[in-house]
Amino acid sequence: MKLLSQRELNATREKLRLREQRYDAIQAQSADDEHVQKLTLRSLKKLINQLTEEIARFEGHATTK
Repeated sequence: MKLLSQRELNATREKLRLREQRYDAIQAQSADDEHVQKLTLRSLKKLINQLTEEIARFEGHATTK
């Protein structure tokens, strides 16, 4: 995914905020199935990292213009 506009950047920031909140909530709760919780957290962390990279790439490209 490549961000192409300020509107997409804002939407991606909101997605990132929501995923970070969800990650923290899952991490804070006790798990009925620790394996599922671990996999869920891993998946969310991967998505959080991808969104963060896209934001950084867009902002880095915007400052070089």
